[in-house]
Formats: sequence, C-alpha cells, structure tokens
Amino acid sequence: MTTLRFVDHLHELMGSVDVVLSDIWGVVHNGLESFPEACDALRTARNEGRTVVLITNAPRPADSVQRQLRKLHVPDDCYDAIVSSGDLTRAYVAEHPGQSVFWLGPDRDNSIYRGLDAVLTPLDQADYIICTGPFDDETESAEDYREMMGEALQRKLRLICANPDIVVERGDRLIYCAGAIAELYRELGGDVIFYGKPHRPIYDRAMAIARELRNAETPLQRVLAIGDSVRTDLAGAQSYGIDLLFVTRGIHSDAFEGIDRLDTDAVSELFGHPPLALTRELRW
Repeated sequence: MTTLRFVDHLHELMGSVDVVLSDIWGVVHNGLESFPEACDALRTARNEGRTVVLITNAPRPADSVQRQLRKLHVPDDCYDAIVSSGDLTRAYVAEHPGQSVFWLGPDRDNSIYRGLDAVLTPLDQADYIICTGPFDDETESAEDYREMMGEALQRKLRLICANPDIVVERGDRLIYCAGAIAELYRELGGDVIFYGKPHRPIYDRAMAIARELRNAETPLQRVLAIGDSVRTDLAGAQSYGIDLLFVTRGIHSDAFEGIDRLDTDAVSELFGHPPLALTRELRW
C-alpha cells in the first residue's frame, strides 16, 4: 500500500517550474480574509523568476477581481496576471450583439456587463441566460431554481455558466455558486456552456498570458497548478496535462480532518487519479 505525497512547503516542488497557475478562493483567501503565507509563497515564486497567473472562476472581469483582492489585503506583487471566467463570459456576450440576456445572479456581479451592449430582459423574452450565481447565495441552493430552469428548458434557452464552481468557502461556511444551477439545468436536458475551470478555454487564456509575459512558450511539464477543488482545479489541470498541488484546507477540508497521510484506497475514493502532491495550506 502506497501513500500520496504530502509537502509542507511550495519550494519543494519548484525545481523545474517556470509558470504557476494558482486558484484564488480557498488558496489565497477564504472570501473574508487573505492567507498571508500563501501570498508570501506566490510572491517568492515571482521573485525567483517564475510567472504567477491567478486563475479563477469568479464571474467578474479581472480588474474587479483585483479590487476584491485588494480589499482582502492580497498584495498586487504576489501575482503577474489574473484570468477570470467572467472575462470569458464577457467575450461570449460581445460575440452575440443584439441578443437579449436573462441575467441570473446577485447585483454584485454587474461588472460582468460593464462596457458591453448587453440587453437585459425577463426570462420569457431572453435569447439566452447568463448565470453568475443564485440571486441570494446566503439562503438559496440550486433546488430553488428548478421551476425557473424548467421554464428555460421549455424555451430551449442556452445557459452560459460564468462560474462552474458548485460551492466555495465564505469564512467557515460553504455557499452555492452558478455551477450548481448550471448542473441542474444540464441534468434537466438544457444546453449549457461552462466558462472557467475545469474547462479548457480558461487554461488556454492563462497560458497565452504567460507566453506574453515570458516572451516564450512554456512546456506544460514546467507548469504547476495550485487549487483546492477536485471537480474544478484537479480535473481541469489533469485534463490540460499539468501537475497540481492540492490544498486540503479548502472546500474538501472535512475529508482531511485529522489525516496526515492517505492510503491508496482513500485517495482513489476522493481523487480517482491523484494530484502531484497535497499540502494543508500554501506556504513557501
């Protein structure tokens, strides 16, 4: 019986890494406060000549994500760029001018439409749906939208999911995201396009930005992803062909309570195909 590799420090994996693609929520902050050691670790990686791209399923443009990071005291100098699922969703809207949009999501995500000629309408008049999350993620789950998704299905509307996450941390709680509603719609037979991890377009964009910043192509074997979600971070990295450092303090923390080592059976049950290594929290 073998054990999965655990590491205490990021530098243990950095010998052959030129580009880091790091998740944000659950790795760099928990929605209420930043993790200073994680920020220091990414800053140190940059200071040693590596390129750090934050890759997030936030349903907002990168500049809005940056403003949130600043409010949570995540320093600008711990990353080179941000790639968000919100930016990819904005590109879809820009490519479909004149079409009407039903927006399903909280008011705080309104920056996703900033500067776009988006026509927002009720569901019964829309050409497609953009989902950035529940209207009230403090109290609602996907089940609250089953009837609405049934109406959308009758009209054969496409749903654009701007955040494929099912849940994220907010302090010590888990809250539902757009991905939960999108998965319900897909289960009902609806047409869904997902922008963000684990889907390829967000990784393509991140690697394109890294290429611009480094003035060179980076082989995938010299790229390390960091994340805390099996469904998005791990699946996305493995599908793209890059290694992942899995942070156990994130949304799967309950599964790792009191565990220092995992045997093969436990790893298979949680991961399927395991990540490169695990760490409780990101530190240099």
